[in-house]
Amino acid sequence: MNTDTETKPSLLIVDDDEVFCEVLADALNHRGYEVVTANNIQDALEKAAQLEPEYAVIDLRIGQESGLVLAGKLHALDENTRMVILTGYASVATAVEAIKLGAVHYLTKPANADEILAALHKDEGDASVPLSDNPLSVRRLEWEHLQKVLNECDGNVSAAARTLRMHRRTLQRKLAKRPVKD
Repeated sequence: MNTDTETKPSLLIVDDDEVFCEVLADALNHRGYEVVTANNIQDALEKAAQLEPEYAVIDLRIGQESGLVLAGKLHALDENTRMVILTGYASVATAVEAIKLGAVHYLTKPANADEILAALHKDEGDASVPLSDNPLSVRRLEWEHLQKVLNECDGNVSAAARTLRMHRRTLQRKLAKRPVKD
């Protein structure tokens, strides 16, 4: 047996973007990790059961599925798995839920391999993070509220639309847009 692979920490990358997975896997492999990738939640759970990863990097949106669901299931399989959630659709609601579900960090895309590794190994919060003097814009507040309600409805768009008294297609269009940057 190759003792080199036995000493490498195991890391699971889950993202529906196959090219992103390959590039990140290659970068993390070069940094001394045994990397396995998955492009959907079912495949990720099967690979996690076999690999029992020490680390996981999970996209928030995996196709039409939520990476938060996967984070909760991975945490249930092994509460010691250190997880980072990556997203291009950051919101306060999903960041809070990611941490509650066992993630150690939440990063917005684009993030490089070094930033991801730093997040995986960061054990404490940073009280020196600057506070904003500007309130969120109305558009950003709307985005945050939609994410909060969607999260409360367990990702069910139809239920969230009913709760918001909004047509389902309107909500889907709003959710498909990238969040407003403040």
